Amino acid sequence: MENVWLVSFLSAVIVAATPILYASVGEILSERAGVMNLGLEGVMLLGAVSGYIVVVRTQSLLYAALAVILVGLLIGLLFALLTVTLQANQTVCGLSVTIFGTGLSGFMGKLASSNATPEFFQKIAIPGLSRIPYIGPIVFRQDLLVYSLYVLVALAYFLIYRTRPGMKLRAVGENPNAADYVGINIYRLRYFYVCLGCILTAVGGAYISLAYSPMWIDGMTAGRGWIAIALVVFSGWNPLFAAAGALLFGGIDVLGLRFQAMGVSIPSHFISMLPYISTVLVLIVSTGSFGNKRSRTPKALGTPYDRECR
Repeated sequence: MENVWLVSFLSAVIVAATPILYASVGEILSERAGVMNLGLEGVMLLGAVSGYIVVVRTQSLLYAALAVILVGLLIGLLFALLTVTLQANQTVCGLSVTIFGTGLSGFMGKLASSNATPEFFQKIAIPGLSRIPYIGPIVFRQDLLVYSLYVLVALAYFLIYRTRPGMKLRAVGENPNAADYVGINIYRLRYFYVCLGCILTAVGGAYISLAYSPMWIDGMTAGRGWIAIALVVFSGWNPLFAAAGALLFGGIDVLGLRFQAMGVSIPSHFISMLPYISTVLVLIVSTGSFGNKRSRTPKALGTPYDRECR
């Protein structure tokens, strides 16, 4: 019985970590290019509501996925236009996206004709691998978006640290003047990674309404976008460390729900606070001045690039 409980718990942790990790990986790529997007919460909400509405209207997960990607792309293009081309303040633009996304998603959600998602991503057991003791039921009995995330994290790490495009990406975020001098198109790369980051963040939001909790509730991301931003800092802009951090936050979230289910006398509001308390503690530990820690923040993060001012 204990083994069944442990397998069920760890499997749920992966599911709970998935939306946060999608947003975190997307933001890592964007910030590695020097563009900080604090609008993840708004982007996740718009991804969640757009996927929900399309699947309610069309009964098709494929159309819903395409709609979510399109929404993420449009938000990314708008954000890149403001911050890369027009060189607006990235912090202000990010907060504006959060406010805009929160309001628009609430309005769009009221237009849907159903409260339940008719189609959602269901778990698919991978033949052979799912039969591996303990590991199989936890890792290889998940849905398609979780399997895609496994590949995404590995590809993001390989891209950043093991490829020539990754070297260009890091150069753009560290020293855009030098990167421009050797012929790297700063504006094009920043546009690309900002759009890719918004697409991944929108997919993370859609995972909540199409898999994690197949329905639409106003504000259903519940601060996961902010947790993802904190996780980027905690991870040192490394996708593998981000995955570990997402599992930690997911574990805290699921553990609180399991305590409630077992009838443990802990106030529900306190349990809801646990992921956010842990976020604050993690930020204090990862960013505080303890010893002579070397900052891993991309040096050009948040700084608009103006070629005329080189």
